[in-house]
Amino acid sequence: MASTQNRAARSAGDSNSPGAGTLRTRDEDGVLLPRLRFWEVVLRGALYGLAANVVAAVGMFFVPDHSERMSYLAVVSGLGLIWGGGSLLIGLYFWSACMRDVRRWRDLRTITGQTEALTIMAPSLVRLGVLGLVLFPGPYGLYHLVDAADFDSWLYGG
Repeated sequence: MASTQNRAARSAGDSNSPGAGTLRTRDEDGVLLPRLRFWEVVLRGALYGLAANVVAAVGMFFVPDHSERMSYLAVVSGLGLIWGGGSLLIGLYFWSACMRDVRRWRDLRTITGQTEALTIMAPSLVRLGVLGLVLFPGPYGLYHLVDAADFDSWLYGG
């Protein structure tokens, strides 16, 4: 009875066990398969960027003064462009240096050398870069809307 319970407890925590929901396989190094695909990383970064646009638009209403609201939108859009472009370029360079060995953060314990950290940082930087570049146009457009808003409108600010 006790050995059956131990076996059940071990298989519940094992990601390769048949009863563990999603069946994930690992290669000889212990890295989850399938490896990350470039377009999946870009798509997830774009989705995060769209969510960040919503956060920036909602955050705009917590800045009551007109000039401060415009400064907030200018800073958010500018940082999105600069930070996103830089992160994307570095991430693409790291991705090209990794060849086909691109790993998830869950595979952090499989890193054995100093240079293998690029295999985890490459998709992270690509995702952050796409997030920043998708974030840029939203606050930039809102900046121009707030600038052109009438004095008595809710968009103008207090």
